[in-house]
Amino acid sequence: MMRKKVVVQGFVLACSALLLAVGCKKESGEISGCCQSTSGDIAAAVTVVEQPDMTAVNSFYVSNKAPLEPSKFIKLPVTSVTPGGWVKEFLERQQKGLTGQLGHVSAWLQKDGNAWLAADGKGDWGWEEVPYWLKGFGDLAYILGDQKMIDEARVWVEAALNSQRDNGDFGPDQRHGNGDRDYWANMIMLYCLESYYEYTEDPRVLTLMTNFFKHQLTVPDDNMLSGYWDKMRGGDNIYSIYWLYNRTGDEWLLDVADKIHKNTANWCMENDLPNWHNVNIAQGFLEPAVYYLQTHDKKHLEAAYNNFDKIRELYGQVPGGMWGGDENSRKGYDDPRQGVETCGMVEHMQADERMFRITGDIFWLDHCEEVAYNTYSTAFTKDFKALRYITSPNMVRSDQDNHHPGIDNGGPFLMMNPFSSRCCQHNHSHGWPYYAENLWMATPDNGVCAAMFCSSSVKVKVGDGTEVTISEKTNYPFEETVKFTVNTSKAVTFPLYLRVPGWCADAAVKVNGKAADVSPAGGELIKIAREWKDGDTISYDLPMAITVKTWEKNHNSVSVNYGPLTLSLKIKERYDMFPSDETAIWDSKWQAGVDKSQWPSYEIQPDSPWNYGLVLDKDNPASSFTVKKKSWPADDYPFTTDSVPFEVTVKAKKIPNWTIDRYGLCAILQDSPVLSNEPVETVTLVPMGAARLRISAFPVIGDGPDAHEWVAEEMDTVRASCCNGSDDVMAVKDGIVPERSSDSDPVRMTWWPMKGNKQWLEMDLGEKKKISSVAVYWFDDTGEGECRVPASWKLFARGESGSWDELAADKAHGVEVDKFNELTFPEVDTDSVRIEAKLQPNFSGGIFEVQVK
Repeated sequence: MMRKKVVVQGFVLACSALLLAVGCKKESGEISGCCQSTSGDIAAAVTVVEQPDMTAVNSFYVSNKAPLEPSKFIKLPVTSVTPGGWVKEFLERQQKGLTGQLGHVSAWLQKDGNAWLAADGKGDWGWEEVPYWLKGFGDLAYILGDQKMIDEARVWVEAALNSQRDNGDFGPDQRHGNGDRDYWANMIMLYCLESYYEYTEDPRVLTLMTNFFKHQLTVPDDNMLSGYWDKMRGGDNIYSIYWLYNRTGDEWLLDVADKIHKNTANWCMENDLPNWHNVNIAQGFLEPAVYYLQTHDKKHLEAAYNNFDKIRELYGQVPGGMWGGDENSRKGYDDPRQGVETCGMVEHMQADERMFRITGDIFWLDHCEEVAYNTYSTAFTKDFKALRYITSPNMVRSDQDNHHPGIDNGGPFLMMNPFSSRCCQHNHSHGWPYYAENLWMATPDNGVCAAMFCSSSVKVKVGDGTEVTISEKTNYPFEETVKFTVNTSKAVTFPLYLRVPGWCADAAVKVNGKAADVSPAGGELIKIAREWKDGDTISYDLPMAITVKTWEKNHNSVSVNYGPLTLSLKIKERYDMFPSDETAIWDSKWQAGVDKSQWPSYEIQPDSPWNYGLVLDKDNPASSFTVKKKSWPADDYPFTTDSVPFEVTVKAKKIPNWTIDRYGLCAILQDSPVLSNEPVETVTLVPMGAARLRISAFPVIGDGPDAHEWVAEEMDTVRASCCNGSDDVMAVKDGIVPERSSDSDPVRMTWWPMKGNKQWLEMDLGEKKKISSVAVYWFDDTGEGECRVPASWKLFARGESGSWDELAADKAHGVEVDKFNELTFPEVDTDSVRIEAKLQPNFSGGIFEVQVK
């Protein structure tokens, strides 16, 4: 399956092909034009295509063996690409920061007592943390040629290679609670071993993987992937099976892939996902597409696209490429202040890179860039020594407070922190190394593709096997021009492909200074098939323009884009440093003797207003913005508010009632257009990937009959005798109705830990109202927990004297599950209602929602 779609800053839009210039001819899916080289004797055939020549098989790089679907694009070995420019700067900062130094800091990586280094696989540290970190650490070492890091990576790789037991299993013998083997950490370590093999061609890797998959084939289905994490992420296991099959051709490996798919969570559901945890989605959504390589069944490929669409339809109506999953996606929590884990960002970038190789659909590289440039780049301090667990499109505080239940996960997870969590602290490592490796890819017809753009060079065998080096110079995504130079020891004929990003409608290419007469649409490929000589050049222009995206399903807010970059309000950032031993860091573990003063945490607070709505030209919103170019930063690090090489100005007005809410977050958006009597100001926008505090989904200011007053948030309008710290009394009036009384997703109010006694809840109505009905939706966790519907309850209304007057005392008070229990009564005039519940013996209780009519 390949659909002509592009991601326009987080929303999937249909993209129709453009008509070509007169004189160009379209045949067999190609649009031809031609230009001559400057020497005048070599024709440079330039065409526009949707795919490379799929009748060919690459002669030099490992691609899919039959019966797997042919490879559309082929990953080059790990050291084929040498990054430059800002990506090189990122990698070098990682080298000096958490990724490069984490082995000396994190307790999970200490060698003493580490199960990954133990001959018997037993020890204190034996789950995902080591391979999570090694996955990026090793590739970073190979790419940068850092021998000290390479030697350190080899210590862990050698331990994994030597850990294989007689039954073929390897690594720490982690078990689920039911005693079944947990294969999740092994799936990650396989990635580490694959990169090591690409770097060394050590045959022991193939032997270990062969024996391990033979072992998995012997495990009964009832005991295979029976845990939470490995069941959700079995697609990673299948990917490694195909990686090995393409090198050994052992047909029985396809039986193992069938077995793993059968026991993996069902990612092929039409109207649902098997899980709403953000990292599981980022890793698991493509499992059917990976398995499609074997089945050739289009429904599997379509399922991956449907999974991508489903999460964004419900929780991804926001800029930046990700969605609201600040641990789990939850009904009613779809505002751009909801965030996503750093783990989710890097896993989705990897998934996008793999989806492109599977499908050839440029949609996936557009999305990879969207996440990389707009979301992932701002998850770190600029020295890469601290990161935050959660990053959101609208985020005006980055502090150590607990923002639950506004943020799903409870803890100091918005702070820049070297120990932001066990998972992200280790797993962030592979994001930029994998990105660098996928800048260039081989093609089936012995060619090469410039897949994503950054200063770099690639050494690649092409055509008849000649190794060429192609150098790329650009400051993309901050500038529009990419220049390539071919260096070859002899003339060689091969196709060079250039990706046309989906956002670009006017891409133009020159070969040796001669313009090609083609007009590609966004989402296509430019193919230059010719005889190349040493010193040949290509100049590739990708004109960028301001565009405005309206998010109709998120209160008609707007985001502003400049090419692949989404823009954010420039907020002055104040960094408050906390030594790590003085910071409330959840689950922090240090190695003995670490100088904690070298690993500080930071709160980032706003030192300028952030509550603006944009004043836009109604007929031509894009004309409201002015782009101002700035110089490129001397340190090649353009991802801070001070170093960005351009800024954009626009008129705006403050919205006084848009404030920090009771959770310590910027209050959720309200419908645009918004009325504001504040004066018009000129504000500055910068790329959101440079803004660690940001507003990137904006309200729009209006003054017509359809404009809305922004209503100040109601504070403390619900009170209770007690409320569990992870719950919220205000949940009873948030308008979010659960699917059932045991629903674990919506926020609720519970009286936990109180049991068996009388408890109460009061809800103010804001003003005196005539009411005649109150309905209560009870929380009841159906035998798995300690909350039940109450034994009985009473209802009261506050009277003129302030006393509580009982209502409907003569009626049955419903305590049924999975529905609203409604009480009706003669109309009364009141400003507040009170519920008094008698809890069941030995049980607590709670409420999802109260409706007053």
